[in-house]
Formats: sequence, structure tokens, C-alpha cells
Amino acid sequence: MPDLGFLLKVSRPRFWFYLFGPYIVGLAAGASDTSELVTWQTAFFALYFLFPANLLIYGINDIFDHETDNFNEKKVEYETLVERENHRNLIFGILALNLPFLIPAVIFMPELLAALAAFLFFSVFYSAPPIRAKSIPLVDSAFNVLYVFPGVVGYQLLSGAWPPPSVIVAAGLWTAAMHAYSAIPDIGADNLAGVRTIATLCGPYLTLAICAALYAAAAVLSIPYLGFVSVPLGSAYVLLMLASVWSYRSGRLFKLYRAFPIINVAAGFILFWEVAMSKFF
Repeated sequence: MPDLGFLLKVSRPRFWFYLFGPYIVGLAAGASDTSELVTWQTAFFALYFLFPANLLIYGINDIFDHETDNFNEKKVEYETLVERENHRNLIFGILALNLPFLIPAVIFMPELLAALAAFLFFSVFYSAPPIRAKSIPLVDSAFNVLYVFPGVVGYQLLSGAWPPPSVIVAAGLWTAAMHAYSAIPDIGADNLAGVRTIATLCGPYLTLAICAALYAAAAVLSIPYLGFVSVPLGSAYVLLMLASVWSYRSGRLFKLYRAFPIINVAAGFILFWEVAMSKFF
């Protein structure tokens, strides 16, 4: 079994909320009573979307991004560079931690099969061939809809139905913007490795403009479900994109990018609180 500390680093704990956050928001939106939020099923998927699912996404990414990562200062100094000799152990770790959750889920909760299958499809083929969506500009951002499906699982687990399509679209636009913004600090490394992304295709400034438009569209689509809170949340991200223009020109975008997870966690907390307040208080 691979070293647990190594697997934890690969799973990017500071990004765990990107899966766990949508899951708990989906639970809050799908529940009809607070007593439904704490069951063995909800705890089961909470554990899955904390560690194993993140290891799946980022482990596969590190395996198939090895050549690019060698050029990426962010991977060396800010994340974990997975050497080729560790790939086999990493694959074993991914399987050992994911299958004990996925197999029982398919057997005992088959109604979640479609949402889980979608999550796995987008998570695996974002990085892995034959699709390797992350190397196809625009498709790379669209594939980040993978972060929406934990929310779909949570909602469906308690409500027995899928969320409204417009909610899934709004969340997909939000995650696409999140991905596109995260690709900007990697432009130099991706160009050196010959990897094409939305950021290498459009350049930093057009990519920031696209992000701002996606955040604004997501906010507008979510107004019927979230009410006024959609406006300040969407506006905050549009302002962040404007601030990033100046940060990129001054060579300080990476410092702002490092605060991006904290900003997303704060936005997720506000989103959860708004959904919970409207349903339970």
C-alpha cells in the first residue's frame, strides 16, 4: 500500500472543499428535514467526496501530466510533483481507496448510478486519454462540470430526483470559470510542454474576460433559486477577475491565485447557509 502521507499530498487537501462543498449544498437542497442530513448514506458519501474522490481526480491528473509538471514551478513549490517511479503505487492507491466506496454504492444505491458515472467519466477523462479534455481548449473548462456532480449525488440521495437543469447549467458555468482562471498561472509551463488549454489559446486577458462572463451568467441563472445572494456573489467574482488583470500585469497573479481556494470556500459557505436558511429556519 502506498504511503498515506504521499496520497494525502496528491489529493490536494486545500481543494477538498471543491467536491465536499457541492455535496453538502446538494444535501441541504434535497433534504426536507434536518434529520435527513445525518444518515449512514450521507456520511458514506461525505467520506468519499473528501479524500478518495479527490485522490482520483488529482492522482490521474498527476500521472498523465508528468511531462508538463516538470516545467511547472507551481507543481514543484506549491503542490506535489509525482515522479514516474511512483505512478504504479499511485494507481494502486486510487483503486484501493475508491473501489470500496463505488462498488457498494452501485449495489445498494443504484438510483445514483447515472450521477456517479457522470462524475467518474468527467474526472477520469479530463486528464486521461483517449479524450484528455484538458488538452482541448474550451472543452477543458466544460469538463470541470465534474465538480457539480457531488452536488447532484447529494440532492438525489435525499430528494430522489435530479436538480433542475438550469441549476446544473449555472453550476457548470461556475466551475468552467473556476477552471479557466486556474489555468492562467500555468500558461508558461503549458506552452513549454506544448499543452493547449483555454488559457494558452485565448491568452490571459481574454480568459479573464471569459471567466467574468461565465460568473455573471451563473449568477443570473441562479437568481430564481438563491434570490438576491446571487448578485453579490457573482459581482465579487467579476471584481476578482478585474483585479486579476492588474495582478497579471504586475506579475503577482500567482499570489492572488493562492487565495482563490479561500475565496471559493467562503462563497461555498454563503451558498450553503442561504440554502439551509431558506429550508430549515
